[in-house]
Amino acid sequence: MQEVVIAGYLRTAQSRARPKDPSRDWLGGYRADDLLAAVLPPVLEQAKAKPEEVQDFLVGCSFGVSENWTYGGRLPLFLANMSERTPAKFLDQQCGSSMAGLHIGFMEVATGFADVVVVGGMEHMTRVPMGPTLFTNGTISVNPRLYEEEGLAHWDMDTTMFMGLTAEKLHRQCGFTREDLDRWALRSHQLAAKAQQEGFFAGEILPLPAKDPEGNQFMVDRDQAVRPQTTLEDLSKLKPVFSEDGVITAGNSSPLNAGASAMVLMSRQAADARGVRPLAAVRSVGFVGVDPTLMGEGPVPASNMALDKVGLGAEDVDYWEINEAFCIVALNCIKQLGLDPDRVNVKGGGTALGHPLGATGVRLVGTLARILEEKQARWGVANACVGGGQGVATLIERVS
Repeated sequence: MQEVVIAGYLRTAQSRARPKDPSRDWLGGYRADDLLAAVLPPVLEQAKAKPEEVQDFLVGCSFGVSENWTYGGRLPLFLANMSERTPAKFLDQQCGSSMAGLHIGFMEVATGFADVVVVGGMEHMTRVPMGPTLFTNGTISVNPRLYEEEGLAHWDMDTTMFMGLTAEKLHRQCGFTREDLDRWALRSHQLAAKAQQEGFFAGEILPLPAKDPEGNQFMVDRDQAVRPQTTLEDLSKLKPVFSEDGVITAGNSSPLNAGASAMVLMSRQAADARGVRPLAAVRSVGFVGVDPTLMGEGPVPASNMALDKVGLGAEDVDYWEINEAFCIVALNCIKQLGLDPDRVNVKGGGTALGHPLGATGVRLVGTLARILEEKQARWGVANACVGGGQGVATLIERVS
């Protein structure tokens, strides 16, 4: 087995998607595939790799329809003028899509089938928004048997298809209060704002030019959804979104976002030959299925799988990046795995930074690698819940 290292990581800023008012989305003028294509040349430059040296290109996107269609992963490759010899794959594991790409790339390199693999993720929730429109216009068509046949009723598609309802169900069995969720959301914004102010994210964001509604050009170089002015009082006033007597609000959930991310995986031998100092080594991965009406449970068994494969426990991990699709997911992970909250999402999480679905998996792992370097810590786990009832996790180690 070859040692697999992260030789490069880069992303765009994550804008605040506005399907009904695209002019307010800083990246509203870009397509998702253009965002991904923009980060590919510079991330290859980080890794000192030429386009023709890339042996596989793995693209993750949650809604790979309409303009997000990739022709088997090849279109972003064409847009970035990579090599025609590089094969590609398109991956949909919903919120885990680009982390799934990372898992496949890890296996390709570890087993010796490749030495250089690029993994990318993208989502544009302004231009290809999730929600009823995709279903009513026929862009997405769920088999009606899942709703109508008695023998399939146990899948409870009315809950399974609405992530907010799965979060409400998870909350009801976790023992946390609405205030607990709001406090975690407040923490997310405070830590993200602090990290922005200190320039931490400048080390992973590729600035892109954009124009405001008046036509003035500016650089999109920070995540748009971070709100430094957030208060607990403001959060407490927000009404539940998915259930009148619920606790899940727009304030303690991730917003809609646009963004892209990319990562170069290499064998340690290939990195050493290029004089590349790895960001981290990928040591193990986890992927599981869970009750689709409780999809937020997925990160716990996925993390345990990744840790079990190398004989580690949650107590051995120095830092965690847990995707805050909903704050209850992070809190459930902390409770079930016995984590120190001060070791979780220390630069803020998806509630503040955003969650451009297909791009998030790579973002989690890349940010975590940079946190390990900053803290001079050894072990990190990134994980995410996945719509449809899944969980994904990646264990990385800082290496010299």
